[in-house]
Amino acid sequence: MASTLFDRVYQHPLITLSDIQEIVSLHKKLMVPKGDFLLKKGKTADAYYLVEKGLVRFFVHDFNGNEITTQFICENEIVNEVSSLFQRIPSVQNIQAVTNTVVWEIVLNDFQHLYHTLESVREWGREWMSAQLFQSQLRSIEMITQSASSRYLQLMEQRPQIIHQAPLKQIASYLGIADSSLSRIRKEIFNG
Repeated sequence: MASTLFDRVYQHPLITLSDIQEIVSLHKKLMVPKGDFLLKKGKTADAYYLVEKGLVRFFVHDFNGNEITTQFICENEIVNEVSSLFQRIPSVQNIQAVTNTVVWEIVLNDFQHLYHTLESVREWGREWMSAQLFQSQLRSIEMITQSASSRYLQLMEQRPQIIHQAPLKQIASYLGIADSSLSRIRKEIFNG
């Protein structure tokens, strides 16, 4: 299972089998119980994680103290609070396991070693960061240009793990709507 995870996450034409072996050797497997935090607001990230099993979310508190989910990370994806990790600043977000989760941790110093010694990892890192920026911009645009129903249907289609594993309250806040609105949307979809 883990080798498939690493092959999927670190997919790049320049990454060789020996590169993957070195990458894997610098990761450590962790079990994260449901509700536990990988990072709390105000702390500085020292690692990033590959999700082998489970679901993770990023969240903040709004001006009224409500939890707002800003991002979900599914299996075969990376949990990385980029600003905190690479700029060495305290995180403005919390990162929490939504389910019992299995992750592979790589600490910053080990990633820096890979980045500075393997051109393939540098190229992979640039492409990954570029893709993350694109996804973030796309999400911002979709929040403005698509209806809540459309965003929910898209989530169902593209990332069903979230629909199956996250509480409705977290999904609603991620979609930028009230719980009651999400319940109505789900009822309309399933009752046709």
